Amino acid sequence: MVAAELWSRPVSYGAVGATQAPDLLQYPPAGYRPLEKRMRIGHGDARFAWASAGVFSWAVQRNSGFRVETSHTPDYVSELTYTPVSFDASGEPVKPSHISLAGEKVFGADGTPYIAPGDTALLRIRFWPFWIKAPARVVYVVDEPQRRGFAYGTLPGHPEDGEEAFIVEQNDDGSVWIVIRAFSRPAAWYWWAVAPVLRVTQWFYTRRYLRALAGPID
Repeated sequence: MVAAELWSRPVSYGAVGATQAPDLLQYPPAGYRPLEKRMRIGHGDARFAWASAGVFSWAVQRNSGFRVETSHTPDYVSELTYTPVSFDASGEPVKPSHISLAGEKVFGADGTPYIAPGDTALLRIRFWPFWIKAPARVVYVVDEPQRRGFAYGTLPGHPEDGEEAFIVEQNDDGSVWIVIRAFSRPAAWYWWAVAPVLRVTQWFYTRRYLRALAGPID
């Protein structure tokens, strides 16, 4: 399987977008194990902007040791994904602040296209001593003045079924945090057979995710 073939595959789970549910840890989708971790990664607008650029350009995954191969997704596939609408205190919709929603690509300082809803990627994850293919699709993007990030859902061929969100937040006190939220379960009987190993691997990489954007601002 190569990344160019993945755009035609539907996600391998039903509860698309459920990583946004405030009660995810208490009421995850039936049969799935939830996870939420957060860590402070700095302070101030410069840190928030730097971390936002990183999360939108797959830096969390690459800095955690993944190999990331992205592929073009036809527009009609992207239309099946979404960008959540946020509202301010008066009930007015919050205008997206970072990502173009009109089909125009935005690029980071290094030329990497920013993630957009519907993007498809083939992630390669070190699963000692092998590299495991883990195809995924971006199912939503969060683009608010103080919250930026995205979630991807698993595609057939991924060792797990489920969804994982990577969100950078800036609190009113200026502190900047990374938040990881997920729900997952082994995707096939042979992955269920090594479920404890999968769980340890998820724990290992979640710790790496939390540190992935905590480096210096260049």
